[in-house]
Amino acid sequence: MQKHLLVGLNAKYIHSNLAIRSLRDYAASRGIELECQEFTINQRAEQILRALYESQPQVIGFSCYIWNIELIRRLAHELRVLLPDTFLYFGGPEVSFDPAWQLEHSDVDAIVCGEGEVAVYRLARALEEKLPLSGVPNLVYCDHETICSNPPFTELEMKDVPFIYRDEEMDLYRNRILYYESSRGCPFHCQYCLSGSNGAVRMRPLEQVYQHLDFFLKHKVRQVKFVDRTFNCNADYALSIWKYLKEHDNGITNFHFEIAAELLTEEQIAFLQTVRKGAFQFEIGVQSTYEPTLKAIRRFTKLSLLQTITAALHKNRNIHLHLDLIIGLPYEGYERFSQSFNDVYALEPDQLQVGFLKLLKGSGLYEKAKDYGIVCSDYAPYEVLYTKALPHRDLLRLKMIEEMVEQYYNSCRFMQLIRYLVSCFDSPFACFEALADFYRQQEYHLKAHSNLETYDILYRFAQTIPAVDDAIFRRAALFDLASHERIHTLPAWLPDVRSRAQKNAIFDFLNDPANRLALLPEYEGLDTKQLIRQVTILFDGDESCEDCLAYLFNYRRYDLLGNAACTRLHYHQGALSLEESE
Repeated sequence: MQKHLLVGLNAKYIHSNLAIRSLRDYAASRGIELECQEFTINQRAEQILRALYESQPQVIGFSCYIWNIELIRRLAHELRVLLPDTFLYFGGPEVSFDPAWQLEHSDVDAIVCGEGEVAVYRLARALEEKLPLSGVPNLVYCDHETICSNPPFTELEMKDVPFIYRDEEMDLYRNRILYYESSRGCPFHCQYCLSGSNGAVRMRPLEQVYQHLDFFLKHKVRQVKFVDRTFNCNADYALSIWKYLKEHDNGITNFHFEIAAELLTEEQIAFLQTVRKGAFQFEIGVQSTYEPTLKAIRRFTKLSLLQTITAALHKNRNIHLHLDLIIGLPYEGYERFSQSFNDVYALEPDQLQVGFLKLLKGSGLYEKAKDYGIVCSDYAPYEVLYTKALPHRDLLRLKMIEEMVEQYYNSCRFMQLIRYLVSCFDSPFACFEALADFYRQQEYHLKAHSNLETYDILYRFAQTIPAVDDAIFRRAALFDLASHERIHTLPAWLPDVRSRAQKNAIFDFLNDPANRLALLPEYEGLDTKQLIRQVTILFDGDESCEDCLAYLFNYRRYDLLGNAACTRLHYHQGALSLEESE
């Protein structure tokens, strides 16, 4: 029996490779044994090469994407030297377009195009039984210096796509994001994407989906990401799954969905307002709010409709919303992108994901790149360098702004501070633009910074803004610091100003067994002095306040954004109480 290895190179350790496991399990169900090995693109090439060489496989297949193809090509080149008799092949979205070119420019024997389950199974069987490769669907290979392209296989029914997770393997996924697909295909034709190239959508039978969801819920998985390109393209199907998840909620697992906001029905929105906080997470690809740009990329969401829908989803603050923008799309220059940024920022996303156009081979924008003046790198991930509307110097400026959004907005560690700083500018974009310029002028972007240093930098930036009130900034900084971890060391500019009366009130409150049992059961066994060192209570006022709100942070309970559980208290005449607790 040949040793047939499927290799996945993930972008991060916390990711798991759904593709290679699906190929493995489909083949296993038909009597062919394949093995999987996973690495990350952050590992040294020599380390990965050594592991592959020591496996001594007769066949190696690589799962190829824009984020790993350059490393994979290097590995294939060196494996061709080290294991000259090993059959090497590529598969995945990065090599499915123009496979003949891929074959000519890579040190591999074949390319698997499109869906891989049937093709990889038949390839493995053909190699094992020494059958002609002409019988393998979706395969492009070289036969006596002639490139052969086999006809495609009829797409697999979703009921036959394997469920890759097993009870005995769940320890392997304990600290990873798990991926699941209930459908394949997309009904839309966004010009920067390949998912909707044929417009067809196939869905798993709901009863099968429910069985799979039960598995995740039973194992209390932290997060499951549906990889469906537009999860809610079928309203009844999506609502059925959401209702099932609510009815069987385990109080822990979060489910992430990519949705088209404009397709949400009134019934769906009303239902979604009832689910547990943190149970669902939605990613919505806005991409731009500029009408000519949206028309060019074939997206038609109206900003007014998006405002209505996101406001409804925000109503009970129970669903995390991730909204996406893409820089480098047709017609949208620096100034117009700033408007798209402000439009989307006003929707109050929990995450504002600002990305740069990747010119995917085979996409509509790839075909019309010259018309739009889009110039991208020749190297994966083929990121935009400039366009007719966006010179490279402006793109570089937006790069720095994107870094500031990632550091200070999407990290969720500066929520109060950013909210306050944005209020001191004419627009959110102007705030991040000024912060980016400050970062670059001070050369902070040239080295990494600790968490406390990022607060120091933000404080120095705030000192350059005339509208900033120092006392308000400091209170916001204290709250943000306490929201994520027990503060052991405060920056020099941020002294602990709690009065003796307030500290006594903290001791008395935490010394009460009823308060400990109700709010901090995770700390059972600690005495009061120990507990004071494990939690934080902050006051929404200075040391002279006698009637104000206070906040208790529990660091043994966090939400998906990394925020410690926070309970609102009432401080009045030297005592803390639960009168206004949440």
